[in-house]
Amino acid sequence: MPATDDEIREKYLERAIRELNVLTREVQACELCPRGNLAPVLGSGHPQADIFLLKHAPTAAEIHEGVAFYGRSGQALLKSFGRLGIDPLVVYGTLAVKCPVADTDLSASQCRSRVLGELAVVAPRIVVVMGEAALAVLNELDVPLSRHVEAKPGEIQDLTPTCEALFVPDIDAALDEEGAKRRFWRALRPLGDWYGELPPY
Repeated sequence: MPATDDEIREKYLERAIRELNVLTREVQACELCPRGNLAPVLGSGHPQADIFLLKHAPTAAEIHEGVAFYGRSGQALLKSFGRLGIDPLVVYGTLAVKCPVADTDLSASQCRSRVLGELAVVAPRIVVVMGEAALAVLNELDVPLSRHVEAKPGEIQDLTPTCEALFVPDIDAALDEEGAKRRFWRALRPLGDWYGELPPY
């Protein structure tokens, strides 16, 4: 008897979970960056998310918990998703620099390229790139069939034939100043329209 659509989706989800677990173990075991006794900060969210959030480096709260978007940035995004009508369960968030190093220039290029593995497993429909430092890393990655993404806030661009990109300001730099908050919100708002136009499956 042939597998149902639900069974096929379940198998793909199980495979994505396994592959992300392998990537997690690789990140945890990596010794290329001078992070001392501190653990790397891991990505989190749905393993087959439509929306892939990419930030440059961890904050103190993220380092403490070991999870990307933990703390103020995560809370701000949850509120924003609520206003935009986006289900937070269709989101995966990660960092370009996963190791808590004193200077992000000390992070190994092999470590930054681990984002490629996450993109391959999650296979999102859109990458929300937060800030110019994260954008530089994304553009340096050898994402198959990718185009250069410009630092044009709020403009949805083609990243690959199956994935788009939205550049927004760095959320961590936008939390303490009203004008910066407004600029971040303006740039993120098109994501709500994009999400609303997704087919219902």
